[in-house]
Amino acid sequence: MKPFALVTATLVGLSLAGGVYAAGGGGTKASTKSCKKKGKVYDKKKKKCVDANRAGNDSIYEAAMGLAYGGKYQDAIDILKVAGNQDDPRILNYLGFSHRKLGKTQEAMVFYTRALELDPNYHLARSYMAQGLVADGDYVGARQQLAELKDRGAEGSWPYVMLENAIVTGTTY
Repeated sequence: MKPFALVTATLVGLSLAGGVYAAGGGGTKASTKSCKKKGKVYDKKKKKCVDANRAGNDSIYEAAMGLAYGGKYQDAIDILKVAGNQDDPRILNYLGFSHRKLGKTQEAMVFYTRALELDPNYHLARSYMAQGLVADGDYVGARQQLAELKDRGAEGSWPYVMLENAIVTGTTY
């Protein structure tokens, strides 16, 4: 199956399975709860919106992921900056993703690199970093990261397939 067809089949399969899945979320559903006020995040434990600077990393991560996938990259960055643990690879990954989507590829690479230093098996961070390389025209570097994903057992995973598709089509997530 060609990479683009595989991506399409995967998207269809996920939509039929129910729920909206985050790219590479490892089966983690993207948060469906959001807060209307800027600087607030939904806290599952408290079951209400709370100030982001009083929320845990999990709540911040989920809120930022939703903002980033919704195209609100600067809002995601603003929320991520108040996370208590700035060395959480998930926080670093979405800082990288949001900066990359704002066209700040070099800044994004700093966040992705740090996330991978902390967790070399964080497949989504590796895929997003390599997609930044594709966007910058560095297909050699992107293919190296694809090989790294394969070596780490991620072949066929969502991050692997999305990167493979980006290399083939030049279109990044």
